[in-house]
Amino acid sequence: MPASRALMLKSFTATVFAAGLMAAPFAMAQAAPAAPVAPVAPAAMVMPTTLSLSVTGEVSAAPDMATVSFAVVTQGKTASDAMKANNVRMNAVIASLKAAGIAAKDIQTSNLNLNPQYVYKDNLPPTLTGYEARDQITVRVNDLAQTGAVIDAVVKAGINQIDSIGFGLKDDDAVLDQARQKAVTSLNQRANLYASATGLKIKRLLSLEEGASSYQPPVPMMAMRSKGFIADTSTPVSAGELKESVTITATFELEK
Repeated sequence: MPASRALMLKSFTATVFAAGLMAAPFAMAQAAPAAPVAPVAPAAMVMPTTLSLSVTGEVSAAPDMATVSFAVVTQGKTASDAMKANNVRMNAVIASLKAAGIAAKDIQTSNLNLNPQYVYKDNLPPTLTGYEARDQITVRVNDLAQTGAVIDAVVKAGINQIDSIGFGLKDDDAVLDQARQKAVTSLNQRANLYASATGLKIKRLLSLEEGASSYQPPVPMMAMRSKGFIADTSTPVSAGELKESVTITATFELEK
């Protein structure tokens, strides 16, 4: 082998060997498993101190309208006779209501019944004696001062049953807003009281929810029924007062 070729071969072998030595540590570093990383401990979570309360705001108000339920009850030998007699009297009643200033939209038929009437005797089948018709109307009286006069008028026209009377407000939004304001004032006072008593103070309001409003009407008149019932021309009607209430529930965050 020529001397020059032998010299080149030795030089190539030395270069390859040196490159292998340099690559070995790198390959070992690549093959070595990564050292585990210790997890970072999460910061301790502190739950806020909260206070939940429910309060009710209640306001009394004088009614400004009435709702009265009347009925005409008639009898007849046949169903047709009972209904015809009832229709005549009810038409007269409705005419008297309109004459008293009650609008047609404030007069509503709320019940209508026609029932056979029987006589029962021991050891005998029931005997049909006739029919009874009952036509009930509900009337809204927007002028509360006229309620007694309206009752007088319908009784005179043919009503022979008064079922119920109730009182209310034409628009209760303003009264409900007063109840809401009263509830919020009470809520804040009570929340500060509890916070102060426990050595804390109110930080912020977290939630506020309003429940269903409540209406407490005056006690209505009892139902009255009588044959040939006659009302005095000055039938007294006492509306009393009603109560509106609103319940709210809130949650506060407290702090030192």
